Amino acid sequence: MSHSSLRNGFKTYLQLERGLSVNTLEAYLHDVDLFLRFLKESKQTSGLNVLKLEDLQDFVGFITEMELGPASQARVISGIKAFFRYLVIEKLVETDPTELLQSPQMGMKLPEYLTIDEIELLIAQIDLSSSQGERNKAIIETLYGCGLRVSELINMRVSDLRLKEGIISVTGKGDKQRLVPLGSMAERQITTYLKQIRVHVSPKKGSEDILFLNIRGSMLSRQMVFLVVKELVQKAGIKKRVSPHTFRHSYATHLVQNGANLRAVQELLGHASITTTEIYTHLNIRDLRKAILKYHPRNTSY
Repeated sequence: MSHSSLRNGFKTYLQLERGLSVNTLEAYLHDVDLFLRFLKESKQTSGLNVLKLEDLQDFVGFITEMELGPASQARVISGIKAFFRYLVIEKLVETDPTELLQSPQMGMKLPEYLTIDEIELLIAQIDLSSSQGERNKAIIETLYGCGLRVSELINMRVSDLRLKEGIISVTGKGDKQRLVPLGSMAERQITTYLKQIRVHVSPKKGSEDILFLNIRGSMLSRQMVFLVVKELVQKAGIKKRVSPHTFRHSYATHLVQNGANLRAVQELLGHASITTTEIYTHLNIRDLRKAILKYHPRNTSY
């Protein structure tokens, strides 16, 4: 069944069976469009009937990368659940894989991050014998070495690089620009990518200045970066739920753990409020608590 047929059938169901407002109906249809595009870019061609909970959790990870708040994520998940209820009613699928799909908690949740060893293990999985491998290593080194949002990464331009100075110009939320130091490993890998790989790619019109290109010479999609990370995590055998945004969390966490000034971390991340950055102090406190429980004599079992 085609995308348009599924969408139109779902729209009719929402209008006749659910009696939703126009705004809610349009939001649900937008969510389904996003979900079906995700499946297409994920090369999920076996059909909706074979989708599992894990596939839907990957989609939740993807919308997290879009930096939607918990309330917006919950609405998207609600829309997808309604879509699968429609599919079950119409007997287009046999079971509903969204039954166990959980919406994000509304309270403060400490972000998942990778240890330095886990990051090294993940990078070690990259196949550098291929041109895409060199590009992907540059992507991972940049995500972790600069703490970028995935939207900032895919929109980065060659003209944003100031390699001699060891910094990059980043355009963040609200088109606000900030300067971020470029780590030595990231700088080295970007240079390798520019001189050995990107020089052989013919950029499509409008992508001439885009730093990271796909094999067709176009800007990467968020989904492509998500899939690159997902594949590396699987190869590394890391059991945490890792997305491109996890490298940003890891960058900030490691800075705070090693004594970086919180205001400096705020500037590097491009946070409008110091309150957003303060979550990384909670991570540090959590690690300190684990250390106390493990090593302090009053907490040691004899």
